[in-house]
Amino acid sequence: TCSFVCSPKGFPKLKNDTFLRAARGEETEYTPVWCMRQAGRYLPEFRETRAAQDFFATCRSPKLCCELTLQPLRRFPLDAAIIFSDILVVPQALGMEVVMVPGKGPTFTEPLKEVEDLLKLRQKVDVTAELGYVFQAITLTRHTLEGKVPLIGFSGAPWTLMSYMIEGGGSTTMAKAKSWLYRHPEASHQLLRLLADVITDYLVGQVAAGAQALQLFESHAGHLGPEQFQEFALPYIRAIAQAVKSKLKEEALPLVPMIIFAKDAHYALRDLSHSGYEVVGLDWTIQPQEARAQTGKDVTLQGNLDPCALYAPKEKIGELVKKMLEGFGTQRYIANLGHGLYPDMNPEHVGAFVEAVHAHSRHINKH
Repeated sequence: TCSFVCSPKGFPKLKNDTFLRAARGEETEYTPVWCMRQAGRYLPEFRETRAAQDFFATCRSPKLCCELTLQPLRRFPLDAAIIFSDILVVPQALGMEVVMVPGKGPTFTEPLKEVEDLLKLRQKVDVTAELGYVFQAITLTRHTLEGKVPLIGFSGAPWTLMSYMIEGGGSTTMAKAKSWLYRHPEASHQLLRLLADVITDYLVGQVAAGAQALQLFESHAGHLGPEQFQEFALPYIRAIAQAVKSKLKEEALPLVPMIIFAKDAHYALRDLSHSGYEVVGLDWTIQPQEARAQTGKDVTLQGNLDPCALYAPKEKIGELVKKMLEGFGTQRYIANLGHGLYPDMNPEHVGAFVEAVHAHSRHINKH
C-alpha cells in the first residue's frame, strides 16, 4: 500500500485529532495514547518485513518505513503514528559511518576520539540531500495513513547524538563522551551547536514533508548531573524549539506541537516545562502527581508507564493504567510508556494497554 510517489500537498483530512488537541492543551473526550517504539520487533509482521534488510537500508527506503510505521495501527487503535527511522541518521548526515551489528546494536566505524576529529564532520549539511529519504517516507506515510491519525516526526537531541558519536555505540557510563564535557568544553559546545543547527533544519524539513508533531529524544539525559545538563543539554534543547518555531513561521509552515523527552532528567522537569515545548515526556521513575507539581498547568505531560508493566497479566495492566490516569488526570495528558517497547513483548498486552487508556479515561471523564 505504500508505493505511489506523492507530493507534500493535498493530504487527506485528519479524522482523529485527539492527540494533537491534547498536545495543544485543548479538551479531549478521552486520553490519547501511542507507544514509543510501537513500530518494532515485538510485532511478528515487523520482523518479517525487516528480515532480509540491513537496518539502515530499511531506514533509507521510504516504502519500507511507511509499511513499518503503519503496522501497529492495523492492530491497535493508537491515536498517533510515529515515522519509522533512527536517531543516528543525523550523525550519518554529518559524514559518519554507522552500521548495525547483530547482537551489539548501532556501531560507529570511526567514532570521534580527539577534538581534531571534529574537522572531519560536514560543517554545512544540506538536509534534503542527506536526509531526503526520511522526508519522502513522511510524505508517503502521511498520504497512506489516509487521515486516520496524526504522524509524528522526531530527532535525537544534541547531547544524546554527541554521546553516540564519541562512544561509538551504546555505553553504560558514557565516560568517553562525558570526559569531553569536562576536558574539552569549548569543542563540546562547537559539536553541540553544529548538531543543533542540523537538527533544526531536519525537523523543519519533516514538517514541510507532512509531520504533524515533533518529538526530540534526549535519551541519554540521565547520564548527566543537573549542572552538566544545564550547560550542555538544556541550552540546545531550548535553542532547537525556538529555531524550529521561527523557521516554520518564516516558511509559512504549520506550527506543530513539539514534545521533549529527556529520559531520567527529573531534576530538570521545571526547566524543561519552560523550554518552548508544548509537551514534556516522562520516564517511569517519577510519580504523576510530582511531575504535575513541577511542570505546572501550561504544558501537556506524556508518559509514563514502566514498559515492563506490559509483562504483567492483562487485568493488572488495566489497574496500572487506571492508577496512572488518576495520577495525571485525563486532560492535558497523552498516555505512553516511560520508554520504548521491548522486542520480547506480547502484542496482545500492548493492545490491552491501549484499550485500557481509552476505556478508563472515558469512564473518568463521564464521572
